[in-house]
Amino acid sequence: MRIVDAQVHIWSSGTPMEPHRPVPVFTKDELLAEMAAAGVDAAVIHPPSWDPNSNAVAIDAARQHPDKFAILGHFPLDRPESRALVDSWKTQPGMLGLRFALVRPEQQTWHEDGTMDWLWPAAERAGLPVALLAGRFLPIFRGIAERHPGLKLIIDHLGLVRRTKDAAAFATLPELIALAKLPNVAIKATGAPSCSSEPYPYRNIHDGLRRIYDAYGPRRFFWGTDITRMPCSYRQCVTMFTEELPWLTGRDLELVMGQAIADWIGRKV
Repeated sequence: MRIVDAQVHIWSSGTPMEPHRPVPVFTKDELLAEMAAAGVDAAVIHPPSWDPNSNAVAIDAARQHPDKFAILGHFPLDRPESRALVDSWKTQPGMLGLRFALVRPEQQTWHEDGTMDWLWPAAERAGLPVALLAGRFLPIFRGIAERHPGLKLIIDHLGLVRRTKDAAAFATLPELIALAKLPNVAIKATGAPSCSSEPYPYRNIHDGLRRIYDAYGPRRFFWGTDITRMPCSYRQCVTMFTEELPWLTGRDLELVMGQAIADWIGRKV
């Protein structure tokens, strides 16, 4: 089984946003070493907002290791010149789509104040999947998905309530399950360990994971880590899914652990 992490970060400068590792640099070589030790074969880089050169850093990694890295990149959504980038976005090495976290203060209304309205039809036309930290605006996200059925959308980090744990983290579960009825919406099971106050294997969130998985199915439910902010080892992020979820086996496990994200963003595994 080839294991593909649906979300990782590398960076060359800047101050990482909490609760990421408080290091000024985290290189592709450091990430590759951790991936190898954990048995992870490839990963999708999400260039972080705190490093102004993060797209270039990711492209360099993908150019040097095309079998290891793909990218969901970003650009300034509030700058008119960004609109010209969409149609040629995938000509860059490793670049297969877009990801916007919208966590900085100036970005937190962009999904509702019109700043991003141009992006949805443009990405749909260009065949660019878009990942969003959408847990805080699921009703608006639903409207975007309904208006643009040809646009592949990904909900980051299970769509859970940020910086909460246990039952509080799953407060959005009814909305998340309802969204699964839209075939152009997928979900990343990234960051799951950080949502539990219990020790590994975080059994108190397994039921919530199962309910989300049952709604989306193995072709739209992607394992991943966001490893630089996880409370456990990389290997434990893997084995939580491969060894501790008895309902996830066989071909479905292969899809969740890598094949499904590759299919969704158009990457050969």
